[in-house]
Amino acid sequence: AVLEGIVDSTNVGAIFRSAAALNMDAVLINPSCCDPLCRRAVRVSMGTVFQVPWTYLPEGERWPELLHELGFKTVALALRDDSLALNDPRLLAEPKLAMVLGTEGDGLASSTIAACDYTVKIPMSHGVDSLNVAAASAVAFYQLALLNG
Repeated sequence: AVLEGIVDSTNVGAIFRSAAALNMDAVLINPSCCDPLCRRAVRVSMGTVFQVPWTYLPEGERWPELLHELGFKTVALALRDDSLALNDPRLLAEPKLAMVLGTEGDGLASSTIAACDYTVKIPMSHGVDSLNVAAASAVAFYQLALLNG
């Protein structure tokens, strides 16, 4: 999982808890994110921030290239008309995925989306257009990691 610009410590903690529960190998955090070791994030994570390997990404835009060099396909979770559905068979066929989640308000930067291999969204009903980033992470982790691996 890759976190970009997520500033709410509650969301960061909840994402770590989902990452631990739903089979994420690691969490990569860009420098604009909340510190996952702040008290609130640790408490909301139920201590899983100490179980899931994590690190800060280097400054700048080189991290997508690093992930590609390591054999990962990158998946931007973004609400766009051209986004694939989260259960698209192409995603399930990929052996190594890095799911990229963006800030609570604006989502991912356009440059981040452009650097990713896939753009996906969670299909919604009843006129709901999006989920909170922590809830979306749990759905994506379940679909793309637990069911796929």
